[in-house]
Amino acid sequence: MTTPRPRLLWLFLLAALPLSMPALLLPTGWLSADAEVLCWRTGIGFNLVMFGVALWDLWRSVGLSGLEVVREVPPVMSVGARNSISVWLTNRGSSAVDVEIEDTVPQPSLLDDLPLSLRVEPQSSVEGHYHLVPQRRGAHEFGEIYLRTKSRLGLWSFLETRGQPQPVKVFPDIQSVSRMELLLRNNRLTELGIRRSLLRERGSEFERLREYRRGDEPRAIDWKATSRQRQLISREYTIEKNQTVIVVVDSGSSMCNEDSGIRHFDRALNSAMVFSYLALRQGDSVGLMVGSNRLERWIRPMHGSNAIQGLIRASYDVEASHFATDYGLIADQIRQRVRKRSLIMLLTHAMDELHLESALKPLLGLTPPHLVLVACLRNVPLDERGRATPRSAVEAVQIGAANEFLLQQSRGISQLNAAGIRTLDVLPKELTGELVGQYLEIKARHLL
Repeated sequence: MTTPRPRLLWLFLLAALPLSMPALLLPTGWLSADAEVLCWRTGIGFNLVMFGVALWDLWRSVGLSGLEVVREVPPVMSVGARNSISVWLTNRGSSAVDVEIEDTVPQPSLLDDLPLSLRVEPQSSVEGHYHLVPQRRGAHEFGEIYLRTKSRLGLWSFLETRGQPQPVKVFPDIQSVSRMELLLRNNRLTELGIRRSLLRERGSEFERLREYRRGDEPRAIDWKATSRQRQLISREYTIEKNQTVIVVVDSGSSMCNEDSGIRHFDRALNSAMVFSYLALRQGDSVGLMVGSNRLERWIRPMHGSNAIQGLIRASYDVEASHFATDYGLIADQIRQRVRKRSLIMLLTHAMDELHLESALKPLLGLTPPHLVLVACLRNVPLDERGRATPRSAVEAVQIGAANEFLLQQSRGISQLNAAGIRTLDVLPKELTGELVGQYLEIKARHLL
């Protein structure tokens, strides 16, 4: 599609000024008949010149027909994470082209670096990148790519659409799983907010000798092996393995709350995947249950570090519902499906004290034989409001109401604690580190 640019319209408007002079000045008597004729001739001449320049610019300009466009999308993308998208332009023509690129991306998403502005030399290719942060998991698709360029004199715009719909799957945050792998390899779990004291806990059974890593305790160094190898060698001990962890993610209406455009449910599922990877690496089996007023998804416990791929693929398309959570149903499903003593980790959002009271009896019914941990995600806007300083009487009332609501949640969490159920009251962005810390503590203290 070819359209005139504002510059061309302004030039034609200026060229039309001499034509408007007679109509404006004749009634005043300031314009003679000869001057009127001169205005008409000048205006017509200017318009003919402008018309010729516009046609020449349109004829001599390089359009978009010689361009080929290819979009490169990762096989899977991570929700809530920056995903890099590549756009390749190939110019088959004989002249360079300056192109502006817009893309039709899955929604809802956050975008960086669009539109792209690229210059493509003749008979060459160039690659552009932009970043996409999907805010919903599941099956999505990219749409058409829009290309825009302008003529040599900037009087015309050329617009074309390219490409076909391109499907893509948005998974839980698998980038965080990769980061966890890197932290594990480099002994840097403290970067997740895990207390160093937990990382110093060790099992009692010797497993192997290995090279010293930053953060190893001096008491772990094997001095005999160090003297033989002439480099620091540490002893590594193992904690009990082959235990079972069941991660239960609440998919009820309370988990539809959002933080920075990402729902609590997606935050919880992301944390569940990262934690599951760690537990699998520790030699435990991990299962996943998702439910609200019904069982949405059940993945029986899996073993081995490669099992994380199965967990991610099996849960990428599950969604939160707008129904209240039936904790009794979830507890019944756990009793039916999990007979071996396990660590049950429930990730939920506490609406109020009554909400948590409804969960207390079903969760108590799981102990024994299971060890239950409940992680309650905070309402971020409510938490921020409760910490604010009032500047007016109205704000004071609002902040007081927010703190009263937070106090009710705190009472409900205290009731769970008093009943012997381990609890976490945590911000969504801190959930992963807190889950890992609790897990390591439970393992180190042999509570499971």
